[in-house]
Amino acid sequence: MTAGPGEDLLGIPPTRLPEDPAATALEEQDPRAVATAYPSSSLAWAVLAEHAMATEDPVTSYAFARTGYHRGLDSLRRAGWRGQGPVPWEHGPNQGFLRALAALARAAGAIGEEDERVRCTEFLRASSTTGARELGL
Repeated sequence: MTAGPGEDLLGIPPTRLPEDPAATALEEQDPRAVATAYPSSSLAWAVLAEHAMATEDPVTSYAFARTGYHRGLDSLRRAGWRGQGPVPWEHGPNQGFLRALAALARAAGAIGEEDERVRCTEFLRASSTTGARELGL
């Protein structure tokens, strides 16, 4: 079976999330204020998780990343995703979810949740090989 353009080997079309207004807000505002204004934004939570990990606070990073991950799953489902298939990194609005997933993998590893780290890393790679590469996983 040959996949068509943008499909995976199972023929599942890629999921493309709608534009995230938090992306623009993050260019000018504190990420906490953006997460408060746009609590459904995976990107806002991913940025908070990345900042927490950078300041060596893996527990806070884990909490922020898990929130972004779940908000992203909600968004993916609303966009027609059925639990599998590509979530292309190349489509900018997908990057918030993919970044939250990568942040969750890193934070899980940092707090010793190895099964969660592996699951999230594999999920990221299955969703977007480009995203996994761009995010260093």
